Amino acid sequence: MSQPELPPTVSSPNHTGTLQQAFPLAAIVHSGAEAVDELLARFALDLRASGWQVRGVVQCSCGPDKADIALVDVDSGQRFALFQQLGPGSTSCSLDPAGVTAASVSLRDAFESTTDLAVANRFGALEASGRGLAAEMLALMSEGVPLLTVVNHTYLPQWRSFSGGYGVELQASRQVLDEWFARIQHGRRGA
Repeated sequence: MSQPELPPTVSSPNHTGTLQQAFPLAAIVHSGAEAVDELLARFALDLRASGWQVRGVVQCSCGPDKADIALVDVDSGQRFALFQQLGPGSTSCSLDPAGVTAASVSLRDAFESTTDLAVANRFGALEASGRGLAAEMLALMSEGVPLLTVVNHTYLPQWRSFSGGYGVELQASRQVLDEWFARIQHGRRGA
């Protein structure tokens, strides 16, 4: 199955966001083939290295197995388990809701201090059902804190509903992320 070609931004049903507009809410849209976890992590860490205040969690592979995938707090480096070890015969979903809940403190920290950008590793199955990082993401959105996440195209309808149609949908490209971040910072300085 070929990867769908996405323009730098994709309009959602209720808004016509382009890179010329400064919407502080965005999702990197992917089809599963792109290396979006590394892209989001590198972007967040590069911004921090440049002096920007970035808070939240990114997803990193800390070893060869699925059980080695963790959520990592970009500020403290603390790791949170993303998957449970259910045993070799299990066919159940191994996503660890408790690990995601524990990682939510990283997003809540964005309220405690000045934050230029909050990052949430995913808007996925948990968030689409109102769990996972959904409450923290909604709180950040309501406060106008710039928020960047990742969403698989499968969850786009739920993302659009969750974001009220105000989330800009970005292509998985470092250039597109850099342009979006520059525009939202310009918009915040002009406000």
